Amino acid sequence: MTFKFRRGNAGIYLKAREARRAMGRIYYATMESPVGQLRLVAEEMGLRMVWFLHGGAKEKSHGDWKEDEAFFIDVRRQLREYFAGELREFDIPLLMEGTEFQKRVWKTLQTIPYGETISYGELAKKIGDPKAVRAVGAANGQNPIPIIVPCHRVIGSDGSLTGFGGGIENKKKLLELEKGQRRLL
Repeated sequence: MTFKFRRGNAGIYLKAREARRAMGRIYYATMESPVGQLRLVAEEMGLRMVWFLHGGAKEKSHGDWKEDEAFFIDVRRQLREYFAGELREFDIPLLMEGTEFQKRVWKTLQTIPYGETISYGELAKKIGDPKAVRAVGAANGQNPIPIIVPCHRVIGSDGSLTGFGGGIENKKKLLELEKGQRRLL
């Protein structure tokens, strides 16, 4: 089984009400990766979430979700190629539910070139709201699809590796991979 739609790296963004109406069965799978176990969550229209399974309440699936490893063959392939340093841009349809502000931030994250970083302040400027640095940081932290939507490419204004749902060590690994300093697989 695969996604019904293919939409390049820009993804598919639906309003919350439209997303709930379009949502069919939710599928999930777990994937081992160089940055720890990942939980992949999707429905037929696209990928909804990637969770780092290193503790916390998000580890449990909902009762009406269906575990289906085969549904995620392409997502896993692309993630493995990324971790091997062979893939720079993902081609996975995305269904990201959030506020209009969050969606603007997440869409802008996808424009940060592979191997480059920007600060939260630069990201705020890119979305056209230079005073919204803290709000941008909060939206970045709420990114439901890390790695694929590269929130790890956002750093502190002093160059520090700040906040990442997968942990600072994993953020460092991902940035080193993208700068060609190592392969993760």
